Amino acid sequence: MLFTYASIPSRSSLMVALVSVFLFLPFLLFPSQMLEAQSTTASADDRVQDLYAEAKAAQASGDLNGAIAKYESILQISPRLGAAYNNLGSLYLKQHEYRKAAAVLERGLKIDPAMSSASALLGISLYEMGEYASARPRLEAALRANPKDNDAELLLANALIKMGELEAATVHLQQLAHREPKDQEVWYLLGGAYMKLAEQALGKLNEIDPNSVLMHEVSGEVMESMKNFDGALIEYKKAVEMAPQRPGTHYKLGSTYWSLSMWDAATQQFEAELANDPNNCTAQWKIGNILLEQHLDPQLAVTDIDKALAICPTLMPARGDRGRALMRLDRNEEAVKDLQAAETADPSDPSIHFLLAQAYRALGRAQDAKAEMQVFTKLEESARAATAQRAQQVLQNKENPPQE
Repeated sequence: MLFTYASIPSRSSLMVALVSVFLFLPFLLFPSQMLEAQSTTASADDRVQDLYAEAKAAQASGDLNGAIAKYESILQISPRLGAAYNNLGSLYLKQHEYRKAAAVLERGLKIDPAMSSASALLGISLYEMGEYASARPRLEAALRANPKDNDAELLLANALIKMGELEAATVHLQQLAHREPKDQEVWYLLGGAYMKLAEQALGKLNEIDPNSVLMHEVSGEVMESMKNFDGALIEYKKAVEMAPQRPGTHYKLGSTYWSLSMWDAATQQFEAELANDPNNCTAQWKIGNILLEQHLDPQLAVTDIDKALAICPTLMPARGDRGRALMRLDRNEEAVKDLQAAETADPSDPSIHFLLAQAYRALGRAQDAKAEMQVFTKLEESARAATAQRAQQVLQNKENPPQE
């Protein structure tokens, strides 16, 4: 009979289950030609096959210690049988006997360095022992043998993160994200790695000059992301004072005013930004947006928004606002085209569906208007349900704080 080494199986979606995926590698019968290569006798060959069958039966019944004893007996008869080391190491790994697993697997790889499964198992063992630098080359070897092995690549990325090799980790995580775009854990790890890299970069920026324009802008961005708009205004104002001609400083300050609905102050900053950077299409669009929010001349809003779209044709928020302005001018046919483009770019935005429903109704397209209102209602209900669920979770956390 001819049997082959088992390949590493596909990984589960959770890191917690990753190690167990490797632990349940199928146990292998051993090629008779391998035994012949070791010049064993026919009786030894038969004895090895019997022991293997007994080991497999013991493992199936949950008697791991019995299975381990059988493999140890096999290796006493055929000490150069690489597959036996692979399977014995797998059993030790299943029992969380990582040092024993590593020792056995290293011996097996000396006999058969091409065993990618043993290399991966050894990488797991070393990782669990906290020996990340030693685990790295073993996992890299497993990955070279099977470049699409998501298990080995994920564990390698984790090892690199533990070692502080963040840039190398992001390369592997990007590859995983490309192959598994819906894997949340991969995106979580990738985001965490980028956050750490960002922290390092910002730490270096602060070390060079803690009072620089860039530091004030970064501090403003951090506060803005936390909805601390008052703090963001202070930092952005400092940046504007230090570098009033620098592209971006007025825009960041204006955008914060815009978030606070401080329309006049925002417009002043956006105009100053356009004097520094005439190609800042977002600043140009927001000037038009402010005209709409203030219910001023919609034709002036269209003019500003058209300027923004001439620079950035794919700026979909501007496309939506253009449709809104055209509706106020009773140019509903034109408005529909802009709103459809905005809807295609972001079908999850309920406001666009609502505007489309209004435009269709004005054009006498009752069925289309009804369909858009149905989508709008569904999105609004989903948003309310999600908000209610988050609020309930917050209340539950307050009522049941974690035990220390």
